[in-house]
Amino acid sequence: MTGDSPRPGAYDPEVTNTTSESTSPTGPAGSGDLRAAWRAESALLIGFLMILIDSTIVSVATPAIMTGLRAGVAEVIWVSSAYLLAYAVPLLITGRMGDRWGPKRLYLIGMTVFTGASLWCGLAGSIGMLIIARAVQGLGAAMLSPQTMTLITRLFPAQKRGAAMGAWGATAGVATLVGPILGGVLTSTVGWEWIFFVNVPIGVIALVMAWRLVPDLPTHPHRFDWPGVVLSGVAMFLIVFGLQEGESLGWGPQVWSMIVVGAIVMGLFVWWQARTSREPLVPVRLFADRNFGAAGVGVTLMGMLVTAMPFPMMLWLQDGRGLSASAAALLTVPSAVVSIVMGPLAGRWIDSHDPRPVAVAGFGLLALSMVANVIIMGSDTSPLWLLVTSTTMGLASSGIWSPLSVSATRNLPADLAGAGSGVYNAARQLGAVIGSAAIAALIANRLGVLLPGVETSGVRLDEAAQRAYGLAMGEATLLVAICALVGIVVASLLKPHRGGSAN
Repeated sequence: MTGDSPRPGAYDPEVTNTTSESTSPTGPAGSGDLRAAWRAESALLIGFLMILIDSTIVSVATPAIMTGLRAGVAEVIWVSSAYLLAYAVPLLITGRMGDRWGPKRLYLIGMTVFTGASLWCGLAGSIGMLIIARAVQGLGAAMLSPQTMTLITRLFPAQKRGAAMGAWGATAGVATLVGPILGGVLTSTVGWEWIFFVNVPIGVIALVMAWRLVPDLPTHPHRFDWPGVVLSGVAMFLIVFGLQEGESLGWGPQVWSMIVVGAIVMGLFVWWQARTSREPLVPVRLFADRNFGAAGVGVTLMGMLVTAMPFPMMLWLQDGRGLSASAAALLTVPSAVVSIVMGPLAGRWIDSHDPRPVAVAGFGLLALSMVANVIIMGSDTSPLWLLVTSTTMGLASSGIWSPLSVSATRNLPADLAGAGSGVYNAARQLGAVIGSAAIAALIANRLGVLLPGVETSGVRLDEAAQRAYGLAMGEATLLVAICALVGIVVASLLKPHRGGSAN
């Protein structure tokens, strides 16, 4: 399909701007249409969950991979870096490809690539082969990830989209819980290869469900902005690579040169998007909507928060307080469980209420939780108090993901759903890379100041060193608290609306 009209018999739940509480894009919003939309989303979220888990599961298996493939630290870092680069760089393009050739088709292709690459990863006999397979796996994730948001935007009418986006956001909570625990169990019982092999049956199930339950949507004719594709790809690669590898390369001149050149190329990309007479890769009119711009900044902050938050906490629990990896991971369970339960509920709430105060309150509660963590880590308080802050963090996250997603997509016409989803997901992933690089640099800095010359990994620290280690991790966590405070300001910029319509 290449035109605006659907093929005969195709399901057509086009989502356009509407202020009606009782109409869907194709007429009265019947319960049958909504049940079909929910079945489609359930299929999509299986794949989305799998790629989110894969972003975190590998870190637990890193020592086993180094031993099994006789790899050094510099080499094994690329197992994660290759995935993140291949995932983040093409997101702007793959979102638009879904508009052009159909989001279901791109999702199925991406899932096939991801599943096949997962098998390849498990069978890899060398670190080089594993890195290549991980890059292909990241490309598959980049193809399917934007399509989940695009399809939700187009399957659900605006006034019913809150709960759907709440479930989409709660998926991140499930991944936070499942990733580290599953990775630890599989690595310690059947071997690191199974953190990849486990994706194969799940991927096959997700493929079958998506093929059967996700409808074919009308496509929209797009001409690819090839100069924009090249400029955005080069800029994203240089920025993401520089940030991802900055710590391992010592933040030398070559790293900063790469980031600066990437920023310059990104500036050229933005200039080109505003000037080109062809159809731009990132339509400027996306940002004419204040909600989309504010939500984009908000989700970038959330990408930073979610990525940076666990690192100092896990290091403090394991190296500072001597807990096992599994015991430390269990302290994050309340956050994940609360996110899973409250995410959809928060989404249903904003279907009939203004999401702005919910997002503001979410960022505020998240900032308070991070300040509490700073106090806990910098004192002799029992680590069990983290169960309390973990619970409040889960509640806070539930009040952020859905309001941001609903606000970003509320005014998106169907022909911009793919472009908007690509930009939104790229912002989230870029935030994750920035958060990872920033927290790693900050942790190294604080340890160098508070524990100069002291080996802290895998050794038992004395009481004074434990206190200094906790202070270092607490001070690093202040970065997350500051991001949450900025999030309060960003969320307050969302335009108030109720039940999918502007006031």
